[in-house]
Amino acid sequence: MNICYLSFPDSNSGCMGDTQFHFRIRQCPGKRPLSRSHSQYNKDCPVSLQLDDAHYYGFVYFRQTKDRTVRRGYFQKSVVLITKLPCVALFNQVISIIAPEYFDNGEPSLEAACHDIDQWPSPVPGDTLNLPIMGTVLQHSLPVHTVLPSLHEVDIYSAFLSILPHVQLLWELVLIGEPIVVMASSPTTTCLTVQALVNMIAPLKFCSDFRPYFTIHDSEFKEYTTKTQAPPPVILGVTNPFFAKTLQHWPHIIRIGEMGSIGSSPKLANKVKKAAALKTLDSNPGVYTRYKSFLTKDKMILKRLMKGAQLKRPVEAQNAILRRHLLELTQSFMIPLERYMASLMPLQRNISPYKGPPRLRPFDSEKFLESVEHSGPQLTSGIKGDWESLYRRFFRSPNFEGWYHQRQREVNQKLQILHLEALSNANLSEWIADKEEVEVVDLILKIKDKLTFASHHHHIVGNESISRLQKQLEDIVSTLPDDLQTVIKT
Repeated sequence: MNICYLSFPDSNSGCMGDTQFHFRIRQCPGKRPLSRSHSQYNKDCPVSLQLDDAHYYGFVYFRQTKDRTVRRGYFQKSVVLITKLPCVALFNQVISIIAPEYFDNGEPSLEAACHDIDQWPSPVPGDTLNLPIMGTVLQHSLPVHTVLPSLHEVDIYSAFLSILPHVQLLWELVLIGEPIVVMASSPTTTCLTVQALVNMIAPLKFCSDFRPYFTIHDSEFKEYTTKTQAPPPVILGVTNPFFAKTLQHWPHIIRIGEMGSIGSSPKLANKVKKAAALKTLDSNPGVYTRYKSFLTKDKMILKRLMKGAQLKRPVEAQNAILRRHLLELTQSFMIPLERYMASLMPLQRNISPYKGPPRLRPFDSEKFLESVEHSGPQLTSGIKGDWESLYRRFFRSPNFEGWYHQRQREVNQKLQILHLEALSNANLSEWIADKEEVEVVDLILKIKDKLTFASHHHHIVGNESISRLQKQLEDIVSTLPDDLQTVIKT
């Protein structure tokens, strides 16, 4: 039912002609975990293109035209493409090819499109894919995680054109996981803006929920609009005027006007307004919030973008400038955290093959904050402000929790590999010479666990280490009595 309601514009704007937008919905309970190939894809691609085992994306092509043969006087129909991949630019292009063919030729065109899509290769970051679709071949490059996604993937500059003076404030709100609602008259506009918001903290992954297009019929409507508790840390894009009243208690509201012509000098909403000042969806474009930024505003980037608009600089170049600025800001914020995490990792020389693999030491936020004064973001960023308080707010956010758990998994996996290599290089035959049988069996079980780990991570564990460890296992088993060997081998 959610898909049906999300497939049609939910506003008073009319949306005559053709309209494209996308939505994001929760998968039903009892979801299956990501396959091994999907997990590998997520490791290799940028965070903004990672698929999510708990959500689907829907890419919509809606057509509304006058039609006297229809009882209501209008032809209204949507074609929706459902996928787990958040490749917005690609699937917007795909649905723009499929839907008009369907409207002209009916269901056979959908069958032809499905047949073409069935032939597509699995997505592999670093590859350029040739994707046949209804007589056309689309070329799509999937970047690896060390490369920013295509500038056409998310057009941040166009999305924030009318609120450019507040980009740094919005970056802070997204970074610390604050609840944000984007209000506009068309779903196309809300989608572009919400997608731009979650991508503005790249390469850090946005770990809260976000809905590029949200309607009053959504199954989470009551959950997200209740006034009995604080709004959850989500970003919503809405078009129905009803939300101007229902979500008035939300602390941060972005009102986006109609997208102006690209290349024209934007009319900017320079002042931040109090959230209570937003009474209707027709209120002036701007950012409505009581939030006070921790960092001083970087006026140079705004001047550079405004000058570019006056000189008719291409929107692709403007987008690249803004994305680079936000990337450097996020990196300046994250580098001290990455450096501190590295200091928590045990030294390789302290990894003993005769003990269990070491673990990452706990993250101590106060110890980290002690280091900010002399080795914080000010080393790589010219922006001044209360970085320490911004970190404290970040530590309470889903974004920190997601980043920390991911780094914790990666480091502990690295320690497992180093421990495996230490085991494979150790003289285990000498070590077991004076050990009791029960200790030898315990070592065998540990080696078997290591080989199981290696089989699940063969792409990052060296084949030589695996071969050496397998040989170690065979040699140790051969020292045991025959009856015990039989038990272990079975």
